[in-house]
Amino acid sequence: MNRYQDAAPGARGATAVVDPAAEREEAGRLWLYVPGRQAPERVPVPTRPPSGDAGPLEAVLFDRDGTLVADVPYNGDPSLVEPMPGALAAVAALRARGLMVGVVSNQSGVARGLLTGGQVAAVRQEVDARFGPFDVWAVCPHGPGDRCGCRKPAPGLVLAACARLGVSPARTAVVGDIGADVGAARAAGARGVLVPTPMTRSDEVVAAREYARDLPGSVRLLLGGRSSGEGTV
Repeated sequence: MNRYQDAAPGARGATAVVDPAAEREEAGRLWLYVPGRQAPERVPVPTRPPSGDAGPLEAVLFDRDGTLVADVPYNGDPSLVEPMPGALAAVAALRARGLMVGVVSNQSGVARGLLTGGQVAAVRQEVDARFGPFDVWAVCPHGPGDRCGCRKPAPGLVLAACARLGVSPARTAVVGDIGADVGAARAAGARGVLVPTPMTRSDEVVAAREYARDLPGSVRLLLGGRSSGEGTV
């Protein structure tokens, strides 16, 4: 199973089915987490990017599953969090250069009744414990049929994260492992870098404007100013 498909409730990482109505979030709001707070802020989904000129890179936003940590379908168990190869070093390298780092993540398991908000928060805390606290987390708790503006490849998560960080999308990059991640970056006016995994479709690799073979390579690509193609890894 992967993020292109529905995972069965008994799959590794999937939790017991809960009442979706108990966690249902209206399509016009997303969940925003900041350091030091366990509960999310429920904020309106932005509809347009803030004004801002292109310039030096100021922030990098990462997809969670399959990019920062191993993709466990609908994971609500912090003990299953496992950083992807090179991920810890990649995030540390960005922080060393003074860049802000954040996470933008679709979590449709909430809408499907496979995850609670508390489980999403617990996994987020474990990721922060492994990597150090990210400056912002923007999470979409909706399903594909909810017609929200935050589920990637829609731009809402990227726009909300940028707004909270106080940076222009034009000075922000998004790193992810599937086309929806770079699609969200493009829709928001940010730079998108694809880091393929075995689950990434070949057409997504072909369509990517920028890609790298691993996360350290994506960081070198971003910090080195390369505008297209694969980073030297």
